[in-house]
Amino acid sequence: MKIAKIKPVPKYMARKIQKLDKQYHLEQTGHVRFYSYLTTNDKELVKVTVAVKNRYKKWYCKQVAVHGINSKLCFAKDIAFSNIAGYTVGWYAEGIGQYEKWYEDNQWGCCYDKYMDPYAPVVNMEYLNKFDKYKYSGFEYCKNTKILQHLRLYEQYPQMEYMLKLGFNKFAYSKQILRKIGKDKKFRKWLCNNAKDIQAKCYYISAILLAYKNNMTIEQAQSYESAKKNLCTDKVYKAIRDLFKDNLSKYFDYCSKQDISNRLYLDYLTACQYLHLDMSLPQNAFPHDFHHWHDVRIDEYNTARALADAKKRQALYESFAKVADKYMSLQKEGRTGYVAIIAKSPADLIKEGDTLNHCVGRMNYDQKMIREETLIFFIRHKDTPDVPFVTVEYSLSKHKVLQCYAKSNSKPDDDVYKYIHKNWLPYANRQLKKICA
Repeated sequence: MKIAKIKPVPKYMARKIQKLDKQYHLEQTGHVRFYSYLTTNDKELVKVTVAVKNRYKKWYCKQVAVHGINSKLCFAKDIAFSNIAGYTVGWYAEGIGQYEKWYEDNQWGCCYDKYMDPYAPVVNMEYLNKFDKYKYSGFEYCKNTKILQHLRLYEQYPQMEYMLKLGFNKFAYSKQILRKIGKDKKFRKWLCNNAKDIQAKCYYISAILLAYKNNMTIEQAQSYESAKKNLCTDKVYKAIRDLFKDNLSKYFDYCSKQDISNRLYLDYLTACQYLHLDMSLPQNAFPHDFHHWHDVRIDEYNTARALADAKKRQALYESFAKVADKYMSLQKEGRTGYVAIIAKSPADLIKEGDTLNHCVGRMNYDQKMIREETLIFFIRHKDTPDVPFVTVEYSLSKHKVLQCYAKSNSKPDDDVYKYIHKNWLPYANRQLKKICA
């Protein structure tokens, strides 16, 4: 690829770009759009990026970048990029700029290949049929504009074509998956046998590999990987990370076998630490029947706190009531079959937790409400508003639902989820804005 061999945009290509531009932008505005076309430069396949713009009912186009499939550098002119404004193009040479911008000189310059590559649909993808080695690259499945990256990866991993043709578009560009396919025949068969399940949802690549390696269902592997990612990124779980910093894999295996979440284990760990139990002992860190010992430790924790806080109980209830009164407007009773009621006292939390057999009344949710970190709402049937049904933890800082559980930490029905996220949550966020205004 050489600068001297860069040719002007062919007239037929300009007409093709203009026709496509009219389809994409029915109302021709003055903002800059980008398109690209494939051609050759010094016998190398290149992608030429063209900027287009309308000014005084006239349509303009100009070349701004040239990327070659085998080149580490690209050529660019009259284009600049910033994190705030994105890509900007100078049009002084075309006579529609009042003054020449700092990056304009109408001369081609060089930069690394990954730069000066804006989103630009390729208008002549069929050009690749002229190259025998790309005929079967699956380029027709390349939905994005990174066609050169697609072809480079294909040259390195030809098996990518089969991934695309089998419908594995989500994983066809993963080098981990492609390397595994190239080396492991059993993995290829496993992918084909589980194609429908894999294509049904957006799974982590690590979950796919884990499911194959450990003979797990893909859903189990996905849950495992989700818990792992949440634990490693969410500061809420720092206590768990500190406890198992040298043996996280054992913790993840334990959670998978016991079918527990990071949140549930955190509740258990908080209770054990409050009770000054030695968590270095396996029987405390990894109890044989977690759900049984979780309930036991939470009850002990609840009793210990009640005794310790006896003198402060009145102040606790008063502070709790103030917060509940402040956010009372987030309650909702509409035409649906459900109502959302805010917890008005620590006693409400205890009653809710005892009735539904979960931790809302036995952990530190009362303190979190007093500190206005989260709010606890009770979702009830409209006809029986006093009967515990579903409990929701709502984050005041993130404006989203953190937890949503029915009896014994079970997931609510879909219609309840729909009411919470589509009906109540938007309403609560609007009311919160009014309170904070």
